[in-house]
Amino acid sequence: MKRINDIFYSLQGEGHYVGTPAIFIRFSGCNLHCSFCDTDFSFYQKMSDADIINKVEALRKAEVTPADQMKPMIVLTGGEPSLQVDSLLIESFHALGYYVAMESNGTVDVPENLDWLTISPKENIKVKKCNELKCIFDECMEVSTRGILADYYYLQPCDTGDTLRNQDIVYNCIKYIKQHPMWRLSLQTHKLIGFK
Repeated sequence: MKRINDIFYSLQGEGHYVGTPAIFIRFSGCNLHCSFCDTDFSFYQKMSDADIINKVEALRKAEVTPADQMKPMIVLTGGEPSLQVDSLLIESFHALGYYVAMESNGTVDVPENLDWLTISPKENIKVKKCNELKCIFDECMEVSTRGILADYYYLQPCDTGDTLRNQDIVYNCIKYIKQHPMWRLSLQTHKLIGFK
């Protein structure tokens, strides 16, 4: 049984696939305690793989126009999904025709059959290769790839909830990226324009 915080259909709000329709599976629980985490771990329900797949399929059938043969991507997020996700669950989604992405902190090995892996590194990194490296930018934090090889490198301004401070962080993040063009800007558009 897996601890699921939420399963919902929306658009990817940040990173490489920003604006892409996706079914998000938000797992409850993490091995880190980041001050800026936006997941409430106190609420979850235990679900089997079959329960998760049935919920995803029900969402797709309710939300996607039947004539559209393209299925939305699946985004496994959290918390830290690698603590609960295995290759069997991913293969079950592949068998149904889904593209499966995972957002991880990189401290736990991830299944090899993922289609896309985003690492937002924090500490004690185990995973050294991913498709997308997304680092939080704050003036107090050192910008580093932490030895992780990625296809794309993103900096995302830290969202502290303080609008004035956030504007300074965004400005300084843009300035940093202009000076270090290996990085791209990632904004949390779902928070900026208010969608889940």
